[in-house]
Amino acid sequence: MAPSATKLLLLAFGASAKNAPDEYERAFADFVTRFDKHYVDEVERADRFSKFKATYKHITESNGKHNKYELGVNVFSDQSPEEFASTHFGFKSSSLKGSWGSLPHLGTHEYSGASLSDSVDWNAKGAVTPVKNQASCGSCWTFSTTGSLEGAWQVATGNLVSLSEEQFVACDGGGSGCGGGSMDQAFGFAQKSSICTEESYPYTSGGGKVGPCSVGGCTVGIPVGGVTGFKDVAHNSEQAMMEAVSLNPVSIAVEADKAVFQSYKDGVMTGQCGAALDHGILCVGYGAQNDGTKYWLVKNSWGSVWGLAGFGKLLRGKGAEGECGILAMASYPVVNGKAFQNSEITV
Repeated sequence: MAPSATKLLLLAFGASAKNAPDEYERAFADFVTRFDKHYVDEVERADRFSKFKATYKHITESNGKHNKYELGVNVFSDQSPEEFASTHFGFKSSSLKGSWGSLPHLGTHEYSGASLSDSVDWNAKGAVTPVKNQASCGSCWTFSTTGSLEGAWQVATGNLVSLSEEQFVACDGGGSGCGGGSMDQAFGFAQKSSICTEESYPYTSGGGKVGPCSVGGCTVGIPVGGVTGFKDVAHNSEQAMMEAVSLNPVSIAVEADKAVFQSYKDGVMTGQCGAALDHGILCVGYGAQNDGTKYWLVKNSWGSVWGLAGFGKLLRGKGAEGECGILAMASYPVVNGKAFQNSEITV
């Protein structure tokens, strides 16, 4: 080949390489296609790309450290941690911590000293409904509440029924709808009210706007009298938590305002969050990995694209308040499975 031709070929190759999309652009293009993302204009697309790039860098760097967990790109990867936190959490505890007021608090679950199973999985036992999605509403507290109610009711009656988060968001005046709330307070609402099924009163607040309370004609999932109160689990006690989870799924609050939570994909989350509780989820079991790493199995409310098809594992055995504060404020409802099925709704 003539020298001039070689030079032209190299120049063409250089221009092509310069114009080729880099790793971040390729990953972003794949992300947009995979999650069917649509942006209003190039300005928004550029903003989302910038946030995605920061998330992608964090994922790559974290996975390169060979942690016990793996992070991955998901539907939330084009949101900054601050933006994500503003719409996907919602747990508030200040009004209840240490003061139960007139709520149906039936005592504290202390560890009895009984032998504990090596593992528990209520999802495998059929006491957990499919993963749900709170979307852009700070209603995590309602999903944690319905999850523990669904589990306790299934254990008591053998009947698994999916309950209405929308009823809690729209009708429970003790909470603040998409502005947040607590599971213990919501158990008080459930004690005084018949709880609708999700099918008859579906969730519509995912866009961040809550409609009026409208329970007329809904099908009763748990009647008035079906919930007699709740118990909190002894704080910072792993054995008490294990024993409580062996009875039924347990509502928990965690600190989820860390990048590890937003991008979690697999494995056991460890060492990346404190105990500034901001997110209500559900503990549905516990166990250990093949390498002996102990974990709590949790159900989240961010849809099946998060984590292990909507579930996750938090390190068990950390002590004190536990990984992400999981042992700091756990509770579960007490139900009467023989309650009369009254067709009337009381709210």
